Amino acid sequence: MTHAFFQPPAASRFALRNLRAPRCLVATDLPGNPAGELAAIDLLIDNGRIAAIEAAGAMPAELGPDLDASMVLPGMVDCHTHLDKGHIWPRQPNPTGDGAGASMATMRDRTARWNADDVRRRMEFGLCTAYAKGVVAISTHLDSLAPQASISFPVFREMRERWAGRIDLQVSSIAPLDIFLTDEGRQLADIVAESGGKLGCVTRSARFPGETMPPDLDEALVRVFTLAAERGLHLDLHVDESTDPNARALIRVARTAMAQDFTGRILCGHVTSLALQTDEFIEETIAACKDAGIDIVSLPTVNMYLQDRSQEARTPRWRGVTVLHEMKARGLRVAVAGDNCRDPFYAYGDHDMLDTFTQAVKILHLDHPLGDWIRAATETPAAIMGIERGVLKPGTPADLIVLKARDYSEMLARAQFDRTVLRAGRAIDTTLPDYRLLDDLMRA
Repeated sequence: MTHAFFQPPAASRFALRNLRAPRCLVATDLPGNPAGELAAIDLLIDNGRIAAIEAAGAMPAELGPDLDASMVLPGMVDCHTHLDKGHIWPRQPNPTGDGAGASMATMRDRTARWNADDVRRRMEFGLCTAYAKGVVAISTHLDSLAPQASISFPVFREMRERWAGRIDLQVSSIAPLDIFLTDEGRQLADIVAESGGKLGCVTRSARFPGETMPPDLDEALVRVFTLAAERGLHLDLHVDESTDPNARALIRVARTAMAQDFTGRILCGHVTSLALQTDEFIEETIAACKDAGIDIVSLPTVNMYLQDRSQEARTPRWRGVTVLHEMKARGLRVAVAGDNCRDPFYAYGDHDMLDTFTQAVKILHLDHPLGDWIRAATETPAAIMGIERGVLKPGTPADLIVLKARDYSEMLARAQFDRTVLRAGRAIDTTLPDYRLLDDLMRA
């Protein structure tokens, strides 16, 4: 066992006393607590579940340790990542650091190396890392151009079964939008349905690679919605991940959803180009998303890395993120997520949603006040995924992250390397998998 700064009692019933939790994540009344972003609480854990939450000081000392105002969080949720791409950077870096370079490098690596064993081992490595960091649920995209879907989806199903009880796993496809105008798209929708997944694509067309608004956009969107509705699938789309102000597909997605009377959930990721539009168009787009019930996930670390990058010695001029504040203020469900990890789309990352939230606070200005923004990495992505995670609630599993940090300032200022991760009330080994485990996969 490494890094954890405390060990919970060995008894099946015990208390963690004098903790600080984000008030917005405590799903019970706490009479007597003053107003503020954090609530002072005692947690009672019984047979691996949260049995009670009371105001700090309410539970007797003999039940468990006084944690001196340490912060406690529910296990965190990553609703948009790419476990199949992860950790290929050592063998397939992105020499330009931009989106086009990432796509080319990934295509080369996928074509040459992505057999079932390669995908399985890298995916397992990513899941081991996320688990040690305290992530309890992940929704991953899988590159799905033939023949990759027939390789990666069976591996995912195997991983989902293997990791059941440790990480809740969901899946969606990702492919150019125009393949859904072909029989390959119908076959992919069937694979997704067989895997209990979500139908996903990017709002770009392989037939018109230079167009951010391809001529076949509307026709292909209708087909995607139709295929999903026929199979009872939710949608998870990559939309407008671009620095081009002409990229305005999000409003078309919303209007298609309304025209098709689509009843499934719709998650749209990235939508970075919306930040480059006029205030009037932003408002119109957000209103359309509200009407269509669209959820939004921002990927701040990856998009800040990729977007507005120049091959000349020029400083980027913008942060590459969408208008998350405005969307949340209008009532859209908004989340942040990890996206890529050590692959051509993002050279860094460690499957750590606490770090993703920390970076999002700084990139997206989710502070002054922090308010309930922590929900964007916990409760909200869980709700978007249709699962009950990311809250502190009596009756739920005691899957927790306990930090030595006592408040948001300490949490956000210093990497929380010494966190204690509890699963069913027991501290897990937070030793991270060694990169050397993948060395044989990195050889030419």
